[in-house]
Amino acid sequence: MRPAEELVQEVYKKLRALAGSYFRGQPGQHTLQPTALVHEAFLKLAAADPESWNDRSHFLAVAATAMRQILTDHARRRRAEKRGGHRERVTLSGIAASDSSDVDLLALEEILGKLAAVDERAARLVELRFFAGMTEDEAATALGVSTRTVQKDWRRVKAWLAVELDKAPPA
Repeated sequence: MRPAEELVQEVYKKLRALAGSYFRGQPGQHTLQPTALVHEAFLKLAAADPESWNDRSHFLAVAATAMRQILTDHARRRRAEKRGGHRERVTLSGIAASDSSDVDLLALEEILGKLAAVDERAARLVELRFFAGMTEDEAATALGVSTRTVQKDWRRVKAWLAVELDKAPPA
């Protein structure tokens, strides 16, 4: 097997595991499946120039952005179909400091936009940790900062997210 094929298989497995974790515990009527999410992300990535990715971490960061966009677009379409009704809920394990592990994806998208306006690196960190499933070390490499900085930022942003998510209107 060629190195490129090995990389694709490795990344596919990682993205598939991440997508599976997004949907674990979701109601059975959820219309977007983990495999479909990964395939849509791969289609988005296929349209990009592979030379633009610096390394594996950078590729996973780009994939995380693609998956976030797909999940958000899907949630918006579903809500629009129901005349502004139900919002899609996804599990955001490890992010919120509270016991609630269900997060409204549209509320999260709105909150991340708000965070990005104040602290772009913190918003990117949430994306890398949640959507790309990166470790602190991997996120530090992708962001070009120290692991200690990521740890400090992660503690701060988790607390901020918990407060903001509690303020979000219920789905």
